[in-house]
Amino acid sequence: MSVIVLAFTTLDGIVEDPDGAAGTPRGGWMFSHGREVVAGDKFRLGRTLDEGVLLLGRRTWQHFAQLWPNRDDEFAARMNAAAKLVASGTLDDADVTTWNNSRLLHGDLVEVVKQERRDVIVAGSLGVVERLAAADLVDEYRLVTFPVLLGAGRRLFPAEGPQRELECLQAEADGPIVRSRFRRRAEAFA
Repeated sequence: MSVIVLAFTTLDGIVEDPDGAAGTPRGGWMFSHGREVVAGDKFRLGRTLDEGVLLLGRRTWQHFAQLWPNRDDEFAARMNAAAKLVASGTLDDADVTTWNNSRLLHGDLVEVVKQERRDVIVAGSLGVVERLAAADLVDEYRLVTFPVLLGAGRRLFPAEGPQRELECLQAEADGPIVRSRFRRRAEAFA
């Protein structure tokens, strides 16, 4: 089992409101080069999405539950078919029935993730990412980086976060974006 974090990020590390749905003043930056730049499986999940479980915080799940069921491309079909865990203290089991294969996470987030046997894919959901990173459970980061500098906003890696050594598995330009994958380096800072 691996915990894989997916994030659209700016060059200066901002991950807040990439599509503008939260209405922040600087939101919507991931569309600055067109919608086709983010279409499809940009994180190259492949079978990992089919065999793993998506872990989403409440706000991300609610946003995705409005978007993905209305799409009909191949990647949307995979997203809709994927198993989904929803981390929320305010939703109940009935609330998460609106999007296929969604279920509420019961119990402590960190403990549930530790016991999961499938790969856990965290999309967006910065609060969830922060808790898992603080517990040293993130095995891999898959980033899609945009050539945008915002200067302010929530960052994937906050300045006060712990030091971590990562190994670059992949970095490639794809039009205006850079796709990259980093995994934890086991021998670093043991």
